[in-house]
Amino acid sequence: MTSLVLFYLAGALTLGGAVGVVGTRNIVHAALFLLVSLMGVAGIYLLVFAEFLALVQVLIYGGAIVIVVLFALMLTRLQEFRGPMENPQWPLAAIAAVALFGVIAAAIIQTRLPAGLERLGPGVKEIGQSLFTQWAIPFEVASVLLLVALIGAIVIARAGGRD
Repeated sequence: MTSLVLFYLAGALTLGGAVGVVGTRNIVHAALFLLVSLMGVAGIYLLVFAEFLALVQVLIYGGAIVIVVLFALMLTRLQEFRGPMENPQWPLAAIAAVALFGVIAAAIIQTRLPAGLERLGPGVKEIGQSLFTQWAIPFEVASVLLLVALIGAIVIARAGGRD
């Protein structure tokens, strides 16, 4: 019973954040709503005993991706984006979203899961040991590549601001 309440809480957090991302006009608020939604997804991962995915969700998506989005917003010139942001096709998009929700909800309702669910994959300890022993070099190469891209974005933004 407690896990069901926690699931509904995490689901409400996820859906509320997603509606906030789509509904707000302020792009910084949209990034913060995205963070709320991603934390709700991490909570759902914890409820299904996927601790590693929850950790990755918080660190990679919740931390790194939202920070990069906010950093990119700070580096862009907002005066280039002033003007009407309305799209005349929003009613069609709303109908398509409701229809897609109906299809996904019907698929979830009709799916029957076995009663005794067990963890089938490796735990966080095994994945961590593999990541920092067998996959240490690709992990470090990816981090250096992201650092170079971030420095390049700063250089490009500073060079464009001097004009």
